[in-house]
Amino acid sequence: MSIEDDVALLERVPTLRMLGTTALRMLAIGSEQRDVTRGEVLFNSGDDADAGFIVQRGAFRIEDGDGAEIVAGPGSLIGELALVVAMRRPSTAVAMEHSTVVRVTRSLFQRVLESDPAAARRLRDEFANRTSQIASDILMAGAKLGI
Repeated sequence: MSIEDDVALLERVPTLRMLGTTALRMLAIGSEQRDVTRGEVLFNSGDDADAGFIVQRGAFRIEDGDGAEIVAGPGSLIGELALVVAMRRPSTAVAMEHSTVVRVTRSLFQRVLESDPAAARRLRDEFANRTSQIASDILMAGAKLGI
């Protein structure tokens, strides 16, 4: 794939799209592509999380160990928080078919944000809005449950 194809893939991810074309180009140049065979584990719950993965082709089953499960397909960002904070993986990701991901390391992501303060502010604002919405949703659910 060309850099332009990689930028187009990154633009499909809502969190990354807000960074702008220049930042996405830097991410595309510095990221790495990885093929994953059907049934292969991309990462396990408890692993150190040092990167996020954008699904380019295929699908992954994401399981949290408590029975919750989602499927991440093309254009999905798996491990978003790992881009901004050191943590352990809270879930396991397994390829449901032959798949391709683009791996973006935290160090690359942070360098891109440092080089583009406006993009960093847009991302900070997005995370703040999400956090506020989650807090509001929790309060509303608590009120409905009489908690």
